Amino acid sequence: MVTDNLSQLKDKILETGNLPRHIAIIMDGNGRWARQRRLPRIAGHREGINSVREVVRVTGELGVDVLTLYVFSAENWRRPKREIGALMRLLRETTRREIEDLMRNKVRLAVIGRLQDVAPAARQVLTDAVQATAQNTGLLLNLAINYGGRAELIDAVRGLVRDVREGDLSPEAIDEKVFEKYLYTGQLPDPDLLIRTSGEMRISNFLLWQIAYTEIYVTDVLWPDFRREHLYQAILDYQNRERRFGGV
Repeated sequence: MVTDNLSQLKDKILETGNLPRHIAIIMDGNGRWARQRRLPRIAGHREGINSVREVVRVTGELGVDVLTLYVFSAENWRRPKREIGALMRLLRETTRREIEDLMRNKVRLAVIGRLQDVAPAARQVLTDAVQATAQNTGLLLNLAINYGGRAELIDAVRGLVRDVREGDLSPEAIDEKVFEKYLYTGQLPDPDLLIRTSGEMRISNFLLWQIAYTEIYVTDVLWPDFRREHLYQAILDYQNRERRFGGV
């Protein structure tokens, strides 16, 4: 019965059309999930990997072009060193373990953020995975690691200033389209749909420029419990909205 309901939801999404090209997710609630079960916080992060796996699979099946996941923010360095170390190990282990599945499903991996500040071991694993999947033609899985929206804007401005100073760019030529080229997301489409789990009503310094006209969907479901049906519900909600982009 559950399988039939999920199949019906999927069919409805595909029949409705207007599928978001780019979905971004703030994966929140791992710590609370673990605390509710009197488990260490890393248990919540580990369970959250199953949600990542399912969401990647479903977005690929639906034909979504880009999925951006907020994996580790620039502010997350304020967490206890023990938790940060566990997160970095989990990132390395998961990337190595999932690479075969990514290749099988033609998923292309990308990373945005200040990756140069990430521990060398984790950075190398990520770099190898990005290179290994570079020729894949399916879903682009975009991982935001050591990412901050304000830091991204600062880095973009630095790039603009450098090119202006070197004579490669005229200040008068700078408009929104030129500026966007200096963002981490480069030529990617802006997110159509931003999903935040765990019920928190904030953006948390995520894709500040890119989500200017993004539809936002907040669910009380904690990230480790987020599954196919919850993603379907978010997409159906998006499909029922009217996007006016400032117009009438």
